[in-house]
Formats: sequence, C-alpha cells, structure tokens
Amino acid sequence: MQLNKLKISEAAKGLRAGKFSCEDLMKDCLKEVKARNKDLNAYVFVDEKMALNEAKEMDKKFKKGEDLGPLMGIPCAMKDIFNTKGVRTTCCSPMLKDFVPPYDATVVKRLRDAGMIMVGKTNMDEFACGASTEHSCFGVTKNPHDIERVAGGSSGGSAAAVASDMCIYSTGTDTGGSIRQPASLCGVVGMKVTYGRVSRSGVTAMASSWDTVGHFSKSVEDSAIILNAIAGHDDKDATTPNVAVPDYTSFLGKGVKGLKIGLPKEYFGEGVEKEVSDKVMEVVEKLKKEGAKIVEVSLPMTKYAVAVYYVTMPAELSANLERFDGIRYGKKPSKSAVQDLVEYYFASRGEGFGSEIKRRIMIGTYVLSAGYYDAYYKKAQRVRTLIIKDFEKAFEKVDVLIAPVSPTPAFKIGELVDDPLKMYMADALTIPASAAGLPAISVPAGMSKSGLPIGLQIIAPQFEEGRCFTVGEVVEKVQK
Repeated sequence: MQLNKLKISEAAKGLRAGKFSCEDLMKDCLKEVKARNKDLNAYVFVDEKMALNEAKEMDKKFKKGEDLGPLMGIPCAMKDIFNTKGVRTTCCSPMLKDFVPPYDATVVKRLRDAGMIMVGKTNMDEFACGASTEHSCFGVTKNPHDIERVAGGSSGGSAAAVASDMCIYSTGTDTGGSIRQPASLCGVVGMKVTYGRVSRSGVTAMASSWDTVGHFSKSVEDSAIILNAIAGHDDKDATTPNVAVPDYTSFLGKGVKGLKIGLPKEYFGEGVEKEVSDKVMEVVEKLKKEGAKIVEVSLPMTKYAVAVYYVTMPAELSANLERFDGIRYGKKPSKSAVQDLVEYYFASRGEGFGSEIKRRIMIGTYVLSAGYYDAYYKKAQRVRTLIIKDFEKAFEKVDVLIAPVSPTPAFKIGELVDDPLKMYMADALTIPASAAGLPAISVPAGMSKSGLPIGLQIIAPQFEEGRCFTVGEVVEKVQK
C-alpha cells in the first residue's frame, strides 16, 4: 500500500492502530516528491532531513501516548505565502527570494499545535497574482493529469501536490478564486472560507478586503477536519470575529433531503463550456434524487464582478506592496551606483517584481490617484455592495448555491499568458462569492472527454461552511 495515497481520516486511523509510523508516511510522500516534482514543479522548497526529523518527533509523542488530534503526524504542503519560522518564504518572487521569517503564521502555528508535519513549500503565482501559476520566479507548475496544461492559480503548487499524492493535504489562499480554481483543474477538494473565518496573520497580504486562507484535501471529510484546526478568532488579525467555531465534522452524514439548492442562471451561460455545465448538471440531477429541491435563482450583478475585482484588488495590492522597497523589506538592487532614493526604488522594484505584479501595481496606483479614486475605487465598492445584496436575496430562497468553478477545464501552458484579459476571465465564476465574503468549496464533478477534471462549487451564507461540507459529501457519494 502506498501510504501517500491515503486521506487524512484513513492515515489517522492507521497511525493509531500502529499499522505504520509517521516516518513511514512521510517517506512515501518524499518518495513521490522525488519521482514527480521534477516534472510537475509543485514544490519550490523541500528539506527532506527536516521533514523526517519532524515525523520522528511525532512518532515519539505517539509512543508516549500523546494524541494531538486527527492531523497528528500527517504530512502537509505549505503554500509559499505562509511565514514558516526558519524556512524560506518567498511568495515566489525575486523580491523575497532569500527571506527567512522569524515566526510562524497563525495557521502554521495552529497546524503545528495539531501535530502537522511539513513536507515543503509549494509553488504559486508571484504574490498570489495569477490564475495559472505561470507567474512564478521558480517556473510554472504543471497539471498532474496533463503536464502540458496549467494546474491553475495562484495556489497551483498546493493543488498539484495533493492531486499527485506528494502530500496528504495542503494550505492555500483564495482572494478571487485561488483555491477553488486550481482545485477544480487538478481534481481535488478546495475550501475557501468566509472572510475572517481563518486568521491571515503571517500570510503576505495581497488584497486585504478579499484575502482568505483555506486548504486542499482529498475528500470533503478531510476538509472539515482541517478547518476544525485552523478556524477561529486571532488577536493578531482584527478581521477575525469572535464567532463560535463548530465541530465541522458534525455536518457530515446529514444528507440533502429537503435542502434547497439554488442554481444561479448567470453561472451556466455564455463563456462556460457546455461540457463543464453538463457535468455540473449531471451531479445536480443526482442530488435531486437524494431529496434536494432544485431552485433556479438569479444573481444579475454577476457580470460586474470581474470588473469590480480588477479595480479594487490592484488598488489594495499596490498599497500592500508599497513596503517592498529594498530598504525595509525585499531585494536590494544589484546596481550599486544609484544616484538618489527614487532611483533606488526603481532599481529595487524593477528587479524584484515580475511583469504581472508591475501591471497590477500600475493599475492600482492609477485607481487610487487623485481624481480617480471616486470614479473607480469608490464606485467599484458600491457595485460590490450590490453583489452582496444579490446573494442575500438568493439565500432568502435557498440554503446553498451550486455552480461551475471554472468556465473550462485546465488550459494549455502559455495559452493565455500573453492575454491578461482572457486570463482574468478564468476567475469569472469564483470572484462573486469572494466579493461577498462567502464560504465556497470546490468538489470534483467528474472528468471531461479528454480526461481533465471538472469541479463544481457549493456556495453558502457567511460562516455556514458546514452547509458546504454537508452538500459536498453527498456530491462525492453520488459519483461513486
């Protein structure tokens, strides 16, 4: 048996039954890393010695009778945007290529407290800006189902690592779709939480009013187990409210009988490939047979979501990246003869930021400049409020919404990289839930005729992640 193919729930049982050790589990994951990472480029940093030492320490704790919970001794891959004490954290940017944080992000600390052992850091679009992991200073991550295609982004490395069994689960961030879209393209489960449900302390900020922290797993049950460990208030993150954290596994096994599932018609229209919408509808029909009530709903402001995102997100990004000037943070310019401070900034940021980051900084700085703030940023935030109201009206009629995640299966590497507008449309179906700060989970819905994964997303009201797990588990069950 290849231990790296196990789910969290299976591995946890095996460890407690003494069928294998944490070291055995980690060795199998590292063996897969050696075999596949050179082709997939999912990991940007792996310290085999450190990983095995962590596994051995967990084995010692097991022998002493300690039990930190179901994540104890389970190998995890960490997106390279999470601060990891003593381990390089680069955001896959030349700007931070040698940065070693002096502390762990809150999520990393909570996972360590739960017994997590880290395989390594995963590839991503630079500073989480992208939908294909092609904008990384370490090169593109390839899709485990077809290495000529992208794994999605920005958390492409984390999705590919789980899909290829190079770890048991992984962390990610979702600002406009950066967990759900790669989860869909790689055929794994990806959880985007309610805005503020999980602390972002120690996670490099992209767009502060949009960013959320989540994870990838091999099953919906595993996703619930992970969220139990990481959700909740954090004094270091003022956006995390004091909302009680339920036991998310208690939402499993409930079934969907009598549940009202909404199908937003705007998510099944123009731009969404027929094969994608057909696969989602096949699953919806099966849910109907399980007793769910299907209701068509309308979210008319959906068509403005991409525009809202690409006005507000670059504005917040440009403000957040201002600190990377080569003095306080970031790369010092290689050019030694700079005449003044402005030239120093130009040299540092010119060398430190990639083309996509520069594009977004320029858009964001323009949007926030005098005379344009009211015309663009403020107006976009007003439209964002209308998107939120759309969802509020829909949830008066239904319990959850189901829709495709990505308009298409995984596209070819290089296919959209020179067309930013087409690339931005890859997030057209994930951005609206992000705009409203809602939880949403991507669950595999089957395969395309060409053998590529297709995912569906389940969207719930704020802080109702449990509904995502209830429906997501049945989505898995009806496809077996």
